[in-house]
Amino acid sequence: ELENLSDAPFSGDEENGGSEERKTEINGNWIPVTSITEAKINAKAKRRLRKNSSRDSGRGDSVSENGETLKIGVVVPTSPKGKLLDRRSRSGKGRGLPKKGGAGGKGVWGTPGQVYDVEEVDIKDPNYDDDQENCIYETVVLPLDERAFEKTLTPIIQEYFEHGDTNEVSEMLKDLNLGEMKYSVPVLAVSLALEGKASHREMTSKLISDLCGTVVSKTDVEKSFDRLLKELPELVLDSPKAPQV
Repeated sequence: ELENLSDAPFSGDEENGGSEERKTEINGNWIPVTSITEAKINAKAKRRLRKNSSRDSGRGDSVSENGETLKIGVVVPTSPKGKLLDRRSRSGKGRGLPKKGGAGGKGVWGTPGQVYDVEEVDIKDPNYDDDQENCIYETVVLPLDERAFEKTLTPIIQEYFEHGDTNEVSEMLKDLNLGEMKYSVPVLAVSLALEGKASHREMTSKLISDLCGTVVSKTDVEKSFDRLLKELPELVLDSPKAPQV
């Protein structure tokens, strides 16, 4: 690049004298040739830097002033944003450990393995009630309505026709809150037996006999057969021999 400056004004001073520094005139100012050379080198380096930057822009990379490639979206640690996201102690005294051993955040129950003692009742508490200590909590089973009754007891009776254990049926019925639907147990059993075999009708007679006095009363059995006689015209549609049976 020094050869390109050979045609500049006063370029022959070096040949004549040899000791003077070569200079050139730019905008009326005399500037040493070495300064121009350094400026051209810096300009060439910047052009190369811009060229590499535009070439890598499609790959999501950028070039810093020092020529180091940086990924877009990566926060430089020296930037103010990087300092805000830094979780280290700003005072420089912390060790980077979680506060309170990990039990100081919102919604945290405590450190792992921590066991809490039983909280004692404060008698002086304005919300304290003497009756709350004498409360007995029991599981309440709602009574079955007509639709839920048939849906629940039908599979129980059909399974009884398979195993023939009246005690199992009795235990299952005791766990249910039959309420006013107790008299419907013999009604449903007889209705299913009419559609089945002769052995099913015999098992139904035994079932009603064993349930009487434990699950249903004699009054419930009487009420159930009264209802069967009233519903006999409807039973004949499904079982024509229902009156004789």
